[in-house]
This record gives sequence, C-alpha cells and structure tokens, in this order.
Amino acid sequence: MSRTESLFGSAAFLILAPGTIAGLLPWLVRRWSPPSPLLEGPLPLLAGALVCLAGLAGLIACFVRFAWQGRGTPAPIAPPEVLVVTGLYRHVRNPMYVAVTALILGQALVFASPWTLAYGAVMWATFHAFILTYEEPTLRRSFPEQYGPYVRNVPRWIPRLRPWRA
Repeated sequence: MSRTESLFGSAAFLILAPGTIAGLLPWLVRRWSPPSPLLEGPLPLLAGALVCLAGLAGLIACFVRFAWQGRGTPAPIAPPEVLVVTGLYRHVRNPMYVAVTALILGQALVFASPWTLAYGAVMWATFHAFILTYEEPTLRRSFPEQYGPYVRNVPRWIPRLRPWRA
C-alpha cells in the first residue's frame, strides 16, 4: 500500500471508528444523563479538557505514524506492512486505545457525566478483550521475530517513562 493510500485509509478509519466511539457515542450518552455535582467545577473541566487534548493529539500522531511508517491503516482490513514501534509505541503498546479512552474520560469530566465515565470503563474493557483475543495473536503471527521482544519490553496499558529502543 502506498503512503498516500495509507493516509487516506487511515483518515477514513479515524473518522469512522474513533469518531464514533470517542465522539458520537459519548455525545449520545451525555445527552440523556444529568450532570453530576461531584464532577462539576472548574478543576474537572480543566482536567477533562487537557485529557481530551492529549488524547486527540496522541490519536492523530499514531494514525499518521501507522500510515507513514507502517504503510497501512489501523483497520484490520488494511493492516500495516511494518510493525510500528516508534513514537508513542515506544512507551506503550496500545497508544491508540489509550488515546480513545482518554478522549472518552476527558469528556466525562468536561460534561460532568457519570454515564460517560461508565461508558469509558466499558469501552476500555472491550478494547482489552479485543487486544487479548484478536490483536496480539494476530501481531505475533504477522511479526514473529519483532513482536516478542516488543511485548517483553513495552507495557500494554501503563506507559513507560523512558522510551524503549529496539
């Protein structure tokens, strides 16, 4: 796949998957849930906005890296040709899922929505199950020599402070 095709495919998948999971669905959830007094105030609002900005920046950086370096998309139907282990992937194995979860949880704080917070927890559990049952076994088969050392050195969810160097 060419880099141009990868960029366009990744952009389409970004709008479709994370756009729905971290944009449309949290908006629908918070529309029918009353705000929580425990989450209201300037500190949760500011913290939520910062978490959303960090999540969005990380998500875009990962999508661009997947397309440019991996020559593929995050979509299972057009996976990367090269295992991506640079950028945020040097700190955590699943930065896209971390970023999407951050976007959801940030919105829960911004909108003082306990239902959005619960939705974020459900999505994280869903991501975790998908990673264990599909993504990691697929990556082990696709990149047998590279993925093993990567898994041994880079944590799945909690980022390393110092970047891993292959």
